[in-house]
Amino acid sequence: MTLRALPLLALVVAPVPALAHHVGAYTPQDNELTTNFKQVKFSVQAGKFEVARRLFEAGALRAQMRAKAATLPPGLESGTRAALQAGDAPEVERRLMIFFAALARDLALEAGRQLVDARLAPEARATAGPRFLEAIWRYYNLIDFAVAMRDDKTSVAMRLAFDEAEGYAKAAAPAGAGLSDALRRIAQILTHLIDTSSTFARRNP
Repeated sequence: MTLRALPLLALVVAPVPALAHHVGAYTPQDNELTTNFKQVKFSVQAGKFEVARRLFEAGALRAQMRAKAATLPPGLESGTRAALQAGDAPEVERRLMIFFAALARDLALEAGRQLVDARLAPEARATAGPRFLEAIWRYYNLIDFAVAMRDDKTSVAMRLAFDEAEGYAKAAAPAGAGLSDALRRIAQILTHLIDTSSTFARRNP
C-alpha cells in the first residue's frame, strides 16, 4: 500500500467480514464521512439549509473534500458550500454525488494496484478485493438513487460491474485478472459519471 493512499483508506478500509451479500441488499456500516453525508442530506430534505451548511462546514465531508481537492473537479468544496448557502437542494445533491463517486473511483483504482503488487503477500492480495469492495459500496450505495435519477444506464452498469467484481472476490483466486478487470470497469464508469456530471454543471451555471 502506498503512503499516498493511507489517508483515504484509513477512513474506509477497516476490518470487515467477507462479502456475503448481493448488490442492493446490504448497507455497510457508517463511518464519519457517511454519517456527515446523511446529516447534511436529511437537513437539506427538511429545508434546514442553515443547519446543513453548519454540519457541512464543521464535518468530515468538507475536510475530506479539501484534503482530496487535487483529485476532485475544481471548486467542488466551495460550490457545495455555495449551494447550501443558496438553498439549492438539487445542486447540493449533484455535488455530493460527484464527491462520493470520486471516492469510490479512487478506491477501485487503488484496489487494482494492490491486486497486482508483487510486494504484497498472496494472502494480502486475496483479502484486498473484498475489503475494497466493501469500501466502494459503502460510498456508492449513498448516491445510487441520485445517479439513477440522472442516468439510469450508468446506475445499471455500475451495479453489474460491482456484481461481477463481487463474484470474482468470492472465487478461489480473487486476485486474478477477472477481479482486476471488473475493478477497472468500475473506475471507468465512475470517471465517466464524474466527467459528465461536471460538464453538465459547466454548461448550466
